Amino acid sequence: MTDVRYPFTAIVGMADLRLGLLLNAVSPAVGGVLVRGEKGTAKSTMVRALAGLLPSIATVDDCRFACDPAAPDPQCPDGPHAAPSASERPSQLVELPVGVTEDRIVGSLDLERALAEGVKAYEPGLLARAHRGVLYIDEVNLLQDHVVDLLLDAAAMGRSYVEREGVSVRHAARFLLVGTMNPEEGELRPQLLDRFGLTVEIAATRDPVERAEVVRRRLAYDADPAGFAARFAAEERALAERITTARELLPAVELTDVALRQITAVCAAFEVDGLRADIVMARTAVALAAWDGRTEVLEEDVRRAARLALPHRRRRNPFDAPGLDEEQLDRTLEEHSRQDDPEPEGDGPGPDGDGGPDGGPEDGGPDGGPDGGGPDGGGAPEPSDGDPEASAPEASAPETPATEGADAPAQPPVPAQHPTPARESAPVAAGDPYRTRLFTVKGTGHGAQGRRSPAETTGGHTIRARRPQGALARLHLTATLQAAAPHQAARGRSGRALLLRKDDFREQVRQGRESNLVLFVVDASGSMAARQRMTAVKGAVLSLLMDAYQRRDKIGMITFRGAGAELALPPTSSVEVGAARLESLPTGGRTPLAAGLLRAHEVLRVERLRDPDRRPLLVVVTDGRATGGRDALAQSQRAAALFAAQGTASVVLDCESGPVRLGLARTLAGLLGGTTVSLDELRPEGVASLVRENRSTSRPTSRSENRSTNHSANRSANRATTTMRKAA
Repeated sequence: MTDVRYPFTAIVGMADLRLGLLLNAVSPAVGGVLVRGEKGTAKSTMVRALAGLLPSIATVDDCRFACDPAAPDPQCPDGPHAAPSASERPSQLVELPVGVTEDRIVGSLDLERALAEGVKAYEPGLLARAHRGVLYIDEVNLLQDHVVDLLLDAAAMGRSYVEREGVSVRHAARFLLVGTMNPEEGELRPQLLDRFGLTVEIAATRDPVERAEVVRRRLAYDADPAGFAARFAAEERALAERITTARELLPAVELTDVALRQITAVCAAFEVDGLRADIVMARTAVALAAWDGRTEVLEEDVRRAARLALPHRRRRNPFDAPGLDEEQLDRTLEEHSRQDDPEPEGDGPGPDGDGGPDGGPEDGGPDGGPDGGGPDGGGAPEPSDGDPEASAPEASAPETPATEGADAPAQPPVPAQHPTPARESAPVAAGDPYRTRLFTVKGTGHGAQGRRSPAETTGGHTIRARRPQGALARLHLTATLQAAAPHQAARGRSGRALLLRKDDFREQVRQGRESNLVLFVVDASGSMAARQRMTAVKGAVLSLLMDAYQRRDKIGMITFRGAGAELALPPTSSVEVGAARLESLPTGGRTPLAAGLLRAHEVLRVERLRDPDRRPLLVVVTDGRATGGRDALAQSQRAAALFAAQGTASVVLDCESGPVRLGLARTLAGLLGGTTVSLDELRPEGVASLVRENRSTSRPTSRSENRSTNHSANRSANRATTTMRKAA
């Protein structure tokens, strides 16, 4: 491994990402940047390279919390700093690993001093190291929820509060937050998403010439890191000087009333929540002006600030891709571009849609990119370089049809693998995906960390202490000290250090969330194709697939129709394949429900052998009918009883529709020992409306009405059983 970083100016293309990072270097108050993109696009390389460009900072000597000697933190644990001596050091780049624990982030009791000296001392965490520097989170969307909460609090308040293991500490924690993520692996919680000032969408270039230059430079760096870095040393120095110059110019930049009105008008037009977007856009526009060497914010600065600050904040459906309507942006800017406008709204006919000053790409790019997105060898960044958006239009904000979701790669229809039988219906497109209810497995598991069911995990909150079960992995210090304290006199303790024995040690028991195996059993028979139900059913299953993938679950899919069942998707972590198989799924034929359940039982049996700690969740998508074969109803009942006997968690998605319903899916759920959810109840808002409706219409029911209802239900069940036996 080499300690020589890949030069920032040696990275080919990605002008938007370069601009977003540099603007945060000029004005850390912008609030950080979130980098969204596919794997293998040098996201991490560019973020790490940024640290070498940041100016050095002055710190109080021997202060572990990087206090500024000009304004020391009055609550610094190493303070008070009276007449402190100071020195300069490079800005810190602190990387937050995906599996980081809570005590590593905020700090904890210094174990060595506590056990050896008997004193209570605080050991700072990563937030203390990141103060006045950069906190870099690779794969930020894979963080555990409790870790996200800690980061949210620190980023919002600029301070870290530590209350754990008898330690009560507060210290400053202001940092530039930079995160990278692959959207295919799930989205961020809205609260964390909004904390990032800017967002940038990137994708690998499809130009063979540029790709060749990327490979050429990487091979040259791997062969001789120091020599490669020396080739770009002049460009690195020039870019670092430009950052310093822009920082010095920043306080002199004027945000005019016209520019401010444009900023607030754009935020209102795109219906972003809260006022953070307005503030971030204003700071970004000011930073853009300083980066270009100007002291006044122009309309072009507002336009580019909107493209960076608003895509991840605009109000949209859960699975919509981030992005902005460029025509709407240009119209809003033009409507509010006049200084002396007597009307709060435009007083003339609407704009013609041409947008900004020339309706085309911007004239000057403030990205500071080394080669303007081109492959020709990285010249020094200059204020007159090409426009960042024009250099890589595909990577900025890919267009997405209105019916597609942000993480729904399977929307384009995939052709069927086999000819469609004569009695089968052609595949129908899935409905729009949406957020679904959360279904969990009861009890506490021990599976891999995820976001679905409660489990004892290596992360999460510490809920209690216990004697070690095997090798000691996570020491619970407080419980260990409490266990050892009563025996110190008997053990002959003479100094401050504690005398510990093996029986004194306690380990932490932490509770978090685990991932599960979500196995879908989908009815694709002719009864599901009636009344165009399959579009809604596929939309529901696609939504559940999205939910399972974002919660880090493994997923599998079994379909049954005609003469038997098919394992359409073996258990995997790829939702793309499952969505594609669902999209191309035809319907038709009889309903071999028993075959589908038996195939699911066999799949779960094999998966228990492969991964015994991963608990399964069975999701059966059907209207409950069972036809085909001899005694189909009895066979399906016996198959359902197998899952109930093993205690497999199950959910039946009832797809029955129409004014007369037989309730067969509910009966199946009872045999499985699971729950029933209708298509309407799958959406969280659907459940809320049902609860409100039930509360508003509830009234006492007479005994005669109860008898009438029970008799009616019994008659419906008897008719359903008779119908199914005749069909079988």
